[in-house]
Amino acid sequence: MVPVTVLARRADGVEVIGAALLARARGWGYRRMAALVGRPVSTVRGWVGRVAANAERIFLAFMGLVHELEVDPAPVTPTGSVLGDAVAAVGAGVAAVRRRFGTAVVVVSAWPVAAALTHGRLLAPSPPTRLINTSWHLAGFP
Repeated sequence: MVPVTVLARRADGVEVIGAALLARARGWGYRRMAALVGRPVSTVRGWVGRVAANAERIFLAFMGLVHELEVDPAPVTPTGSVLGDAVAAVGAGVAAVRRRFGTAVVVVSAWPVAAALTHGRLLAPSPPTRLINTSWHLAGFP
């Protein structure tokens, strides 16, 4: 099992990767993102490319989680890019987990929660289409 501070097959911590993905979703260029996180441009480009390639799957998985955890979830506002929408869905999913489970999860920042929910496979070639079982009442949600 991968610790929640990292993603599978990645040398960098999930907080570093998450900061770069959030910057990209805000429209930052690769050089500026690389400077922000202190990593080579090629590394940052690889992270962004992996998420972009799987953006729809990531979006659907995290929005599915939102709908499992909340009775009447607020819609996620489209960002104008598939990567931005995927990052927004990760944020919405983590927020739903925090609202549902409270202070036990609130103390952990968003990206480790996302790493835990995806079993560390957020940047995998095929990230999970369903996320981990977060509670006994979601037994059908592997």
